[in-house]
Amino acid sequence: MSSDPWGRVDETGTVYVRKADGTEREVGSWKAGSPDEALAYFERKYDGLVVEIGLLERRVKTTDLSAKDAMTAIDHLRTQVDEAHAVGDLDALSTRLDKLVETVDARREERKVQKAKQSDEARHSKEALVVEAEELAQSEQWRAAGERLRALVDTWKGLPRLDRKSDDELWHRFSHARSAFSKRRKAHFASLDAQREEARKTKEKLVGEAEALSGSADWGPTAARYRDLMTEWKAAGRAQREHEDDLWNRFRGAQDVFFAARSSVFAERDAEQTENLKLKEELAEEAEKLVPVKDLKSARAAFRALNERWEAIGHVPRDARPKVEARMHAVERALQDTEEAEWRRTNPEARARAEGLTGQLQAAVDKLVEQIDKARTAGNNAKADKLQRELDGRQALLDQALKGLHEFGG
Repeated sequence: MSSDPWGRVDETGTVYVRKADGTEREVGSWKAGSPDEALAYFERKYDGLVVEIGLLERRVKTTDLSAKDAMTAIDHLRTQVDEAHAVGDLDALSTRLDKLVETVDARREERKVQKAKQSDEARHSKEALVVEAEELAQSEQWRAAGERLRALVDTWKGLPRLDRKSDDELWHRFSHARSAFSKRRKAHFASLDAQREEARKTKEKLVGEAEALSGSADWGPTAARYRDLMTEWKAAGRAQREHEDDLWNRFRGAQDVFFAARSSVFAERDAEQTENLKLKEELAEEAEKLVPVKDLKSARAAFRALNERWEAIGHVPRDARPKVEARMHAVERALQDTEEAEWRRTNPEARARAEGLTGQLQAAVDKLVEQIDKARTAGNNAKADKLQRELDGRQALLDQALKGLHEFGG
């Protein structure tokens, strides 16, 4: 017969474990060796339980193990301890499990408080996003407001969800604000398109009349009418880009036909036309000072005033006309290009497309660079050279896309 503080083996080989209150429980029998060997065997089983409880304690304290999973593991170990065929201080193990339950309960409460805090913070954040979105919905800064609304969506996606009812209500307001802005922006640009279409129709009529007058020999009244037509042309506004240049060429061509015929008839007025040339050269020089354009509105007004003086001067010698008129046309084109660039720069859809293309190309270039580095490192120069040729092509496209994006002021 042998014993230790927590167990004993009787003369029949039956092994018992003692509890703190002095009671004993049979845990097994041992027939193959000495009582000390029997106790050592069942003590090792006890040590195994100690290790398992220690591991669970560490998991609870150092990982994000859920309270539910932790309690399941504790209940499992408690059953093992209660029914253990082992020799050792089983009551101490039960006490450790009790303390571990307290730890899990405390952590559950901490997480509950933390979750409530996070939910409250998320609610305030989403409410702030909704308020800002509703303010932006009334903005007419189409590009800036559109970009900000897209940024707000990204921020929203990064926030935790609230309870379903609250989250749905806030998202409905947020989504409604974005839709309202998109609807207003669409209507705005539809209005611009309608204005350009109206300008095209007006200029078509002006071109028709200009072409009909091009064969007139009633020099004075016809020239005056051409000046009126020019005033109406400028007042009509710009048509769509694809129509504007063609209409202008036809309109100006009709005038050129008429004034060329008048010039041939008034060839004897060469002296007067020479003086006209001098005056127009002075006006051209004055107009050229408007470039580069710094203030489009004032430059337009100044150019209109110069053009009115230009038209009032009359014709110049035919051989000198292309050169001096080209100078004025160059200034006018610079003004038109500036106006067109401003329109493109404030066009959010075109900018969004340019940004999207640039982002895709940049991602492709970055990926190719990484693949080339890996191929070089692996000693696969043939693959690296092939990838380099592909990279050169993508880089050229990216450079072109960046150049286009730069036109938007970005």
